[in-house]
Amino acid sequence: MPKRPTPAEGDAPPLAPLLRDLLALLGEDPGREGLRATPARAEKSLRFLTSGYGVDMASLLNGAVFEDPCDEMVVVRDIELYSLCEHHLLPFFGKCHVGYIPRGRIVGLSKLPRVVDALSRRLQVQERLTQQIAEAIDRAIKPRGVGVVIEANHLCMMMRGVEKQNSRAITSCMRGGFKSDNRTRAEFLSFIR
Repeated sequence: MPKRPTPAEGDAPPLAPLLRDLLALLGEDPGREGLRATPARAEKSLRFLTSGYGVDMASLLNGAVFEDPCDEMVVVRDIELYSLCEHHLLPFFGKCHVGYIPRGRIVGLSKLPRVVDALSRRLQVQERLTQQIAEAIDRAIKPRGVGVVIEANHLCMMMRGVEKQNSRAITSCMRGGFKSDNRTRAEFLSFIR
């Protein structure tokens, strides 16, 4: 898949005129005082919220993968997560928990939230996002196992549709030892509770 242009590269077509048209199609007057700058502000916001398309995982992790004999579980929990549902373009948000068991290589702890952010800043579904985070870690350090759990609230379920305010979606992806060994999976799940 070819790399998409990012706003920083200046090759992306402007969204503001489309957003101005959208406001008019919704019945608003895009020329009124409160909305005049909205198309430009909304474009800037959308560019940020979808900035993950321009992130290369290998570059993101470059220089933060280290040879190390550590072989015990590493867990970073409660990573804040914000994304946009690809079905309704509404936000979903929550927490992501990531764990892995090193096999001679570790990754800088701050890189795990950066992976979550980069993959979250795309149009997503929670199920795929969970898989993509696990895959990125698996590729980068080839651990003995990796586990990812996401707990999120979806505005597409809260503001429209079923309008359920207290529901939360939980997804998981377990690979290697996290999938094949019940004790390893149970240890990980106990750490994130």
